[in-house]
Amino acid sequence: MCPYRLVLEHVTSRWGVLVLIELLERPYRFSELRRAVGRVSERGVSEKMLAQTLQTLERDGLVHRDAKPVIPPRVDYSLTGLGREAAEQVRALALWTQERMADVEQARRTYDEARRTQDEAGRTQDQAARTQDEARAARTRAS
Repeated sequence: MCPYRLVLEHVTSRWGVLVLIELLERPYRFSELRRAVGRVSERGVSEKMLAQTLQTLERDGLVHRDAKPVIPPRVDYSLTGLGREAAEQVRALALWTQERMADVEQARRTYDEARRTQDEAGRTQDQAARTQDEARAARTRAS
C-alpha cells in the first residue's frame, strides 16, 4: 500500500476523524478525550481503541503525547502543527457533509427509486420469458 494511503486511512478512520476534530478544540487527558469522543459518536470508543488510535496518530506525527512526571501520572494529548492542518481539513469535510446531507439523502432516494423500477422491469421480463418457456414446453409435450 502507498504510504500516503495508509496515513489517509489513519486520518479518516472511524475514531481518527473524531479524535482529530476534538483535539482542535484543546488538549485533552485520555479520559476527557474518551468522554468527548463518546458524546459525538453513536457508541462510545473503548479504551483500547482510543489508545490504539492515539498511538497511530502520534506515530504519524499528528498528535503529541505529553507525559508529565507527577503523581498521579498525567498525560495530555494535543495536535502537532501537522495534526492541526489535517484536523482542519477533516473538520471542513465533516461540516460540508452536515450542510449537504439533505442533497445526499435526496440522491439516495432517487437512486433507490430508479433501482426499484429497474428491478421491477427485470422481474416482469423474467416472468414473460418463463411464460414463453412454459408455453413452448407445453406445445412440445402436446406434439
